[in-house]
Amino acid sequence: MSEAPIIPADPKAAYLANKAEIDAAIRRVLEGGRYILGGEVAAFEAEFATFVAARHGIGVANGTDAIEVALRALGVGPGDVVATVSHTAVATVSAIERAGAKALLLDIDRYDTLDPEALDAAARTSKIKAVIPVHLYGQPAAMPEIIGIARRHGMAVLEDGAQAHGARLGRQAVGSFGDVAAWSLYPTKNLGAIGDGGIVTTSRPELAEAMRQIREYGWRQRYISDFAGLNSRLDEIQAAILRVKLARLAEDNARRRHIAAAYDRALEGTGIETPRVRPGAEHVYHLYVLRTPKRDALKATLQSAGILTGIHYPAAVHQQPGYAGRIAIGPTGLGRTEALMPTILSLPMYPELTDAQVRRVTDALRAVSR
Repeated sequence: MSEAPIIPADPKAAYLANKAEIDAAIRRVLEGGRYILGGEVAAFEAEFATFVAARHGIGVANGTDAIEVALRALGVGPGDVVATVSHTAVATVSAIERAGAKALLLDIDRYDTLDPEALDAAARTSKIKAVIPVHLYGQPAAMPEIIGIARRHGMAVLEDGAQAHGARLGRQAVGSFGDVAAWSLYPTKNLGAIGDGGIVTTSRPELAEAMRQIREYGWRQRYISDFAGLNSRLDEIQAAILRVKLARLAEDNARRRHIAAAYDRALEGTGIETPRVRPGAEHVYHLYVLRTPKRDALKATLQSAGILTGIHYPAAVHQQPGYAGRIAIGPTGLGRTEALMPTILSLPMYPELTDAQVRRVTDALRAVSR
């Protein structure tokens, strides 16, 4: 009997690893009778904010909403320009446009995140209202440099932490550098719900108050809208589940780093490039993304060994049909981004991978160089 395939991500495994606690949490909500913005959401908001070194957390329906809510709280709207990378999940740019703003796409640095030099060059030629550095794959962006440029040019800073729950740069938690941070809680994330979810965090009380109003129709007083807001609320059941998972997130991230180290060792001498880690960063490996000009051949070889992989992402935002030719690109171009796209491949990465499964992957990787 052949072994079962190893899949790139497995949110069901995360449920099974915490089944008793998650089932009890769901039962607690069902029996409690408060299903929208109750005690579980309030508790999760406070606990997650503490985890990422922020003073306030505001639960929303998903990660795309999290970015839009944060932008609107920052005063971003029609006619404003928001800078970000083209090498990101399309949700980042979708949220900018949903807020009514125009996206300005910038190139990446050698660590696959926003290039500070590209941002500085863009700020000299465009009036940028806000910048969204994306902590891609679990890798912190170059936040000290980005913050310095943003402050010089009067930009707000919104961190997209959708793939970096628990990552750090130096001693500082990702999400605590900028004015506000947006987080996805999609099931495959390092901290994932069993369904959709998102949260925004900030240490600025006026932004927290604005985001609480924006997520629920612009209400400060129930049923009275001070302005036109959204309906974007984190569900009570999801919040209860997330509280269970948050309690072991640091342990899960450590397991991801352990798996990444095994992959690194297996790829030594193969000519395949392992993920680059920014000096001083604590990467949390939402994804383990290698680089090789023979990406498609490697993908096929691994698949034949029962190891399924992913590509994050097969095309940059500016290369996708819905955005190609209609979205602004920064003055330094997107050369690094475009060179990267055909080379990247994501190996299976989730903390519930067993040691035996990790060995299967590493054995297959070592076999590539034989």
